[in-house]
Amino acid sequence: MKKKKILLCLGTRPEALKLASLAFELKRHPYFQSVILLTGQHREMVDQVMRLFRFKPDYDLNLMTPNQTLSALSEKIIARMDDMLLKIKPDCLLVQGDTTTAFLTALSAFYRKIPVGHIEAGLRTDNKYQPFPEEINRRLITQLADFHFAPTEVGYRRLIEERVPRKKIIVTGNTGIDALLWMKKILSKREYPPLKLPIDKKIILVTAHRRESFGQPLRGICEGILRIAKNIPAVEIYYPVHLNPNVEGPVLKMLSGFPNIHLPKPLAYDELVYLMEKASLILTDSGGIQEEAPSFHKPVLVLRNVTERPEGVRAGFSRIVGQNPDRIFNEAKKCIADTRLFERLKRKKNPYGDGKAAARIIQFLKNNL
Repeated sequence: MKKKKILLCLGTRPEALKLASLAFELKRHPYFQSVILLTGQHREMVDQVMRLFRFKPDYDLNLMTPNQTLSALSEKIIARMDDMLLKIKPDCLLVQGDTTTAFLTALSAFYRKIPVGHIEAGLRTDNKYQPFPEEINRRLITQLADFHFAPTEVGYRRLIEERVPRKKIIVTGNTGIDALLWMKKILSKREYPPLKLPIDKKIILVTAHRRESFGQPLRGICEGILRIAKNIPAVEIYYPVHLNPNVEGPVLKMLSGFPNIHLPKPLAYDELVYLMEKASLILTDSGGIQEEAPSFHKPVLVLRNVTERPEGVRAGFSRIVGQNPDRIFNEAKKCIADTRLFERLKRKKNPYGDGKAAARIIQFLKNNL
């Protein structure tokens, strides 16, 4: 029996993380042949993930250039993807999430009449500029996709409202939780920690790097972090700083030199997971960390005005605080002072997944492709 050829396309670290379990499961499946194509925008961070999960691309387009615009990146992806699709001749293309890579590779496959499967389908904020450009990317991918893998019932219902046929949708859970649970298991067997952290302080983890946060919003986030550092001396703040100059420049300028603020380079995934596990509070504008933190029963302050992941808010894990310094400080102070918060969250399950998303996706493809 000839195997069905499945092309996985990724360019960023979140895409690599959320396709890792799928790449692993496809590789050992007798019905499928997997091919991994890397566009390579987040070069160093993607390479870290692939080394950690022991998979590598079959093709690497290496499209990254410093501080390139979305228009320049889009032009490169479109130009190269058509050639790659003709060369690989996949039976199906799988794209993850809402990046420019995901949208443009899906569009290229549509032009060649190749079926497209969308992993993490159905997320919406109803604000075209938040997150930017992700909200429009994922809506456009929905129009192009043949199969829709919704992580939660909320995503499933949104797709139904948009008149996507029910038979084309399945609720799978989030593949990012598959990767997280793998890493938790690996860390539990290690004899040494990935990072040395103080044992007598409460840890606050910060991640903020989204495009819509550039400029004044990021300055507001940094001001909120400064107030926390100055007024809650019992905390140590760890903010791994993204290498994009629109992030690195203002963050280092505003936050360097404070003894309880640490600004390391981007962490390897195992280090980030370990820090998440040890943190008392997480501040983030990342979608992935909003999904992962509930697996550690940790409270999250979402540094955005809207979120496409309302499940965490409804379950009590997340609070939307935006980029207002006063609100960031006040909510962080409440969380740190609430000694029973962790115990309340500990009784709740992660609403985003159970670690079996990849297996559900593969079974669906076997039945429907």
